[in-house]
Amino acid sequence: MLLVEDDHGDAFLVAELLREEAAPVQIRRAQSLHEGLDLLGAEPFDCVLLDLGLPDASGLDALERLREAAPHVAHLVLTGDRDAQRGIDAVAAGAQDYLVKGSVDGDGLRRAILYAVERRQADSVRQQLRAAEILAEEATRLERGLLPVPILNDPALLVGTGYRPGRERTLLGGDFYDLVHTRDGAVHLLIGDVSGHGADEAALGVCLRVGWRTQTLGGVDVEHVLPTLHQVLVHERHAEEIFATVSTVTIAPDRASAMVRSAGHPPPVLLGDGHGGAPIIGPTASGPPLGVFDDVRWPARELALPERWGLLLLTDGLIEGRAAVGRSERLGMEGLIALLAGIDAAASWADEPSTLVADLIEEVLKLNGGAVLDDIAALLLTGGRGAT
Repeated sequence: MLLVEDDHGDAFLVAELLREEAAPVQIRRAQSLHEGLDLLGAEPFDCVLLDLGLPDASGLDALERLREAAPHVAHLVLTGDRDAQRGIDAVAAGAQDYLVKGSVDGDGLRRAILYAVERRQADSVRQQLRAAEILAEEATRLERGLLPVPILNDPALLVGTGYRPGRERTLLGGDFYDLVHTRDGAVHLLIGDVSGHGADEAALGVCLRVGWRTQTLGGVDVEHVLPTLHQVLVHERHAEEIFATVSTVTIAPDRASAMVRSAGHPPPVLLGDGHGGAPIIGPTASGPPLGVFDDVRWPARELALPERWGLLLLTDGLIEGRAAVGRSERLGMEGLIALLAGIDAAASWADEPSTLVADLIEEVLKLNGGAVLDDIAALLLTGGRGAT
């Protein structure tokens, strides 16, 4: 305990009362506010017992400055027998309790100190719980923005999605996805990942996703969508080193082909009855990530779709985990293809895309031995030729 008391007699009395009670309290004394602030900055304390009548402070100034210097420490104040109102005012200003000089015995002083410390610790726990609640509420809001409900009006098309946070955070990162079915019959897919982690990156991911959906619903030529998202990122990011990888896919109304554009993002995976039925890796990146270079274009690469197909879009968290527990090698795209081939043989992915996505993520986590470092996001759309 730090005792801030300029009167030697009162300081001696406090020490004697606690000694007689064998109280588990070690006392360090300061004779002025200035000296007390120096000690608070140099040593850890659980409690401050403050005389409000210091020579270098007036009113509640000393209490305010001590609480500002050590907000997590319990504060008790000492007042004269005619200054009880000052003690009440001190409690209103943040002190845990007040004591009137000459009106407290050793047991009362011991109890007041220990109770003040316990109350301050309880207050800290409540503050931490509230902060955790606010963080959870923020994560929920960000999740709604990053992982929306797809706009899909064709019953012949089915969609499955999955998201798992990385183990290094409790807050969503910058992974996002979206799907929009437009009036011309085309289906547009998006998946992306903002570099870094935290609320700022997640909010930027929301901006990019909403910007993409707005342009897509507004009928903007798909060739101009990624350049516009690049501009959005450049103007919205909080640091110049922030970038985003993004992949967009436009499936033709006849469902026979898809146009893939990738800004430094992992390629999609094609499932279907072509190529011997094995999953294949789609077109790789057609340009750098958003936010890296100006005046860049991301040309489309065509992907032919078989009679019955599935398109899996993913973020790199799905492929950067370990290939097996205890091994250092990463799973990678080839390892992911092997996992998909095994799952595909046991699951009806065309009719239950959500099941395949869930099974795939579980297999990736099992191989990694638990949660991966980065977030995992996946979007699987299944359909066939002639769907409308």
